[in-house]
This record gives sequence, C-alpha cells and structure tokens, in this order.
Amino acid sequence: MKSVLTIVAVLMLLVGTTRAQDLKKLNLDDASVIGTTIQTDTQVKAEGKGAIKITTQWPTTICLGEVSALNIEGAKLVYKARVKSDLEGTAYLELWAHVGGGPYFSRGLKDVVSQKSDWKTIQTPFFFQKGQKPDKVTLNVVINGKGTLWIDDVVLSREPLK
Repeated sequence: MKSVLTIVAVLMLLVGTTRAQDLKKLNLDDASVIGTTIQTDTQVKAEGKGAIKITTQWPTTICLGEVSALNIEGAKLVYKARVKSDLEGTAYLELWAHVGGGPYFSRGLKDVVSQKSDWKTIQTPFFFQKGQKPDKVTLNVVINGKGTLWIDDVVLSREPLK
C-alpha cells in the first residue's frame, strides 16, 4: 500500500510540474492595446491620393505585400519607397525572397530614416544569380523604435547585375 501511495504522489508531482502556467493574457477587446495603428493619410503624402501612416509604441515589422511570379534571374531586384518619419529610433525596408523553398532576406540597414525627417527615398537590393528564381518576394518595413512613419510610392524594379 505504501508503494502505491508513493507512485501516486510521484505522478501528482510530475503532472503538477508539467502543467502550463499562463504568464500574461492580452485583452484584445480594443485594438489600441496592440500599440500599432495603420491608416491612410490623405493629407501627408509623397504622391497620389494618400500615404500609409504607421504609428507604433514599440518596434514592429509591417508586411506591405507579396509579389509572386517574378521572372527574374541573373539580375538585381531593388525595393524602394519614399518615407517620412517622426521616430525615436530608425526605420528601413526589408525584402524576403523565397527561393527554392528557403527564405532569404535583404535589409536596408545602411539606408534608414530616423528622428524627424522629410520625404526621402530609401531602398534595399537583392541579387539573384543565374538559375535563382524567386517563388515570391515579401516587402516589409521595419521600425526599430516608436513614433510615426509615412510610406508611399513603393516600387519593385529589376536592374542588371554589374
């Protein structure tokens, strides 16, 4: 009987220590708790009828879109956008190329905006060697900090390798 009680006690300890413990619950009844808002701004724009205005309370990555069926190999793909900022931190463009089942990225870490800046074109390139063809390309903007970023006039272009 003693050994049965010992086994039951050990099993209860094991079950008790492997149970998940909630550390934090996010109440998403109000979208403002996410800390990031994305909206169209028809007043502040580089071209056209409006720009995307991103306001964030902490670092974030926003996917602006994906492009597939690109007939590109042996060339440079350039992702450009016009941006304006009022940030504590920096923002840059990020391109993910999905080639042969693997994701590869290019980050425009040398071409950033920070603090309060007027409209500026920033970019990041991705080089495809002969035989490399992307299944799709994902276009992101990364904000490392907090504040507001406007983004407009996004262009994906092909340039020859030099």
